Amino acid sequence: MRRSLAAALLVPVLLLAGCGSGGDPGGQPADGPDVLRVLAGSEIKDLEPLLRRAEAEAGVKVRLTYTGTLDGAEQVAGGRADGNVDATWFSSNRYLSLIDGAASRLATQTKIMVSPVVLGLKPAKASELGWDGKQVTWADIAQAAKDGRFSFGMTNPASSNSGFSALVGVAAALADAAGALTAEQVESVTPRLKDFFSAQRLTAGSSGWLADAYARDQRVDGMVNYESVLLGMRDPLTLVYPGDGVVSADYPLTLLASAPDAKKSLYDKLAAWLRTPAVQKDIMTGTHRRPIVPGITPDSRFGDHQLIELPFPNRRSTADELISTYLNRVRVPAEARFVLDTSGSMTGDRIAGLRQALTALTGADTSASGAFTRFSNRETVTMFPFNDTPGRPIPFTVPERDPASVLADIKRFAQGLDAAGGTAIYDSLRAAYDLPPTPGHYTSVVLMTDGENTDGSDYAAFESYYRALPQDRRAPAFVVLFGESDVEEMRQVAELTGGALFDARSTSLSSAFKEIRGYQ
Repeated sequence: MRRSLAAALLVPVLLLAGCGSGGDPGGQPADGPDVLRVLAGSEIKDLEPLLRRAEAEAGVKVRLTYTGTLDGAEQVAGGRADGNVDATWFSSNRYLSLIDGAASRLATQTKIMVSPVVLGLKPAKASELGWDGKQVTWADIAQAAKDGRFSFGMTNPASSNSGFSALVGVAAALADAAGALTAEQVESVTPRLKDFFSAQRLTAGSSGWLADAYARDQRVDGMVNYESVLLGMRDPLTLVYPGDGVVSADYPLTLLASAPDAKKSLYDKLAAWLRTPAVQKDIMTGTHRRPIVPGITPDSRFGDHQLIELPFPNRRSTADELISTYLNRVRVPAEARFVLDTSGSMTGDRIAGLRQALTALTGADTSASGAFTRFSNRETVTMFPFNDTPGRPIPFTVPERDPASVLADIKRFAQGLDAAGGTAIYDSLRAAYDLPPTPGHYTSVVLMTDGENTDGSDYAAFESYYRALPQDRRAPAFVVLFGESDVEEMRQVAELTGGALFDARSTSLSSAFKEIRGYQ
């Protein structure tokens, strides 16, 4: 059921049961008295086939608009969701509940299903570690990670709830927290968190994209993800349920206080339908999530593991400190390469938009999600501006302490960009891959262009070049569609490199760059 991220990003709004975002071919509106507009996390994409039945069986059409967990929480808490959507459906409301003023924006919450965040390993690796029949703790897993005995992938906690839940769970377990996780406990376990995440080899902005990336990269031994995603993998994984506990997603369908009475009625119908025994069974068999209502026999694949829920922070400042610690001190540092079109067609508003998008990543965006998308401490950033020829690469390394001066240098670089000349996309993209990777970093490439290739080598030449690269020189390319860029060729670049497409044609470069940061 999982769709490719590239497709999802190009179709951010989906109206199930027949209507497109601007109305279906029969002329029905995208909104109406029988349409419930829901702001959702990408984690529920696999429920789309089931939700198409809601119109016939519950009398509700569901219009889904996808967003990242933290960004969605900010939209709701800040009131920007009011009037635009009627309800939210994230994998968890825990972070949202920590934001001042958020409670007044929410009305009814109905939990729909459950999926714990656990570790999945290739069966041979689980057997080698002795974890296929023995209960282990997060501390055991952290020690094996420190010793280099296995590697794993996990989503970015700043953009995906599965990564955030994993980070909270590991920190709470290592701190032996009896109650809500505190900032002091986060600081005390930071060295051990660094041990744990030294084994991370894949990152992602969503749990589905992580699963696809893991399936492509056979060098990685496993991943930390939702149980439902791990059970749905084509190649079976051995699931490791730490004995000291987990953090689970409970997928609360949540009505906004601003929703009109007619939409409240639709919400009630949909929530009740989703919790009927027949639909709960369909959710369990179709998406591998655990039913939330009693009386339904669990799938045998869930096993007989008792799920102990680990404590969660009860202050937003603690949650934010935990995410910041992960990004700036704990995770394997990033190496980001930005291949930036500065051709003549970028003159005017377009080059101004590029300057603004890059400046936002230096800390100018002071929102919570913006703060977590700025260039991180220890990160290596290399800019490759180009027009009819590749420009000289310009490297920056953000220090672990006092990053302000380097961030200011990146901002000055961004503000100095100008537009002129032709468009040598593939020669410039090749220049980014010619640069040797930085040891001990996770490498990714961002390609932003507003037009078609007019100078230098073509896509076929780049494809031949990329396929000949040794494995350690390959990296995902996250491609931003902008202006009149060639959609099909850009899609091919993303698929060739294992990256994804981000559509800035109807939004902004800032929003696209911000979203990409979850994958770097």
